[in-house]
Amino acid sequence: MTTTHIDVSAIDFAALGTWMDAQRLPQGPITGEAPVLGGTQNVMVRFERGGRPYILRRPPVHARTRSNEVLRREARVLAALRDTSVPAPRLVAAQTEREPVFYLMEPVDGFNPSTGLPEPHASDPAIRHRMGLEAAAALAELGRVDPGVLPGFGRPEGFLERQVPRWLKELDSYGDLDGYPGPDIPGLTETADWLARRLPRTFTPGIMHGDYHFANLMFACDGPRVAAIVDWEMCTIGDPLIDLGWLLATWPSSNGHVPGLPEPRELIAYYAALSERDMSAVDWYAVMACFKLGIVLEGTHARACAGKAPKDIGDVLHATTLELFERARGFMDGILS
Repeated sequence: MTTTHIDVSAIDFAALGTWMDAQRLPQGPITGEAPVLGGTQNVMVRFERGGRPYILRRPPVHARTRSNEVLRREARVLAALRDTSVPAPRLVAAQTEREPVFYLMEPVDGFNPSTGLPEPHASDPAIRHRMGLEAAAALAELGRVDPGVLPGFGRPEGFLERQVPRWLKELDSYGDLDGYPGPDIPGLTETADWLARRLPRTFTPGIMHGDYHFANLMFACDGPRVAAIVDWEMCTIGDPLIDLGWLLATWPSSNGHVPGLPEPRELIAYYAALSERDMSAVDWYAVMACFKLGIVLEGTHARACAGKAPKDIGDVLHATTLELFERARGFMDGILS
């Protein structure tokens, strides 16, 4: 984690200390306040109290519409995973019943590879190769957790059937933005039709991270182990194989800073060896991830056309959307078989 521009002075640490006292956490002055960079617009601040380090996660001063609900969901997920083997930040305490909504977690002893590789990772190709396998292992561990630990979380019934219509509707909604000419995405209709025809008939519901890729992983400083899966705001109960598809859809493009990672087929085989899930339709999940992510990124392109986002960013993300649909074409042609 690295520092970012967050106004720490906007946080009422005196009130936080009083709340921590009520939670029977170690007392004393709050010291060492420092902002840290998270994967979302939520504020993250590191501090110490009573000889113990903490990370505070709370909405920004000018909160988004769903900021509080997102943090409630994250806190609930982290609480459910606290006593499992899933590598996740360890929740300490949370305030979710009233505003401001926030929670405290233990700092993760690890690094995110998108910020660079430390030693021994930088110079050891065996460690870098193993990092990819450990990413698959951590995902398989999440897929083994009983979704009953999160009752009422998500709507697993009909989950897969909803995906293509849901994201086509999202794409159609971009037409409401003035200046957006509509999606110019080769293979869009073909991909949607392919997904509809090959929809898996059944799946076993499980906990999904919802945005599983290397940028949302922290690795141990002394080896290839995943120290924590972070940024749980998209978590739901659905089909965990969509997380695997997401990893494949972003592999290795999002991991170019980690040379020597395993090939997708090796990744799939390693996951399969650790999971009891039916892997016969793994290509469908990879195509579905390309389809969904491409449409999500096209939304920024549409907003850029309407003057609501920087044009250069919109152009880059539109190009990424085209790359994702081209990647989907390869998955549809059986490159994973």
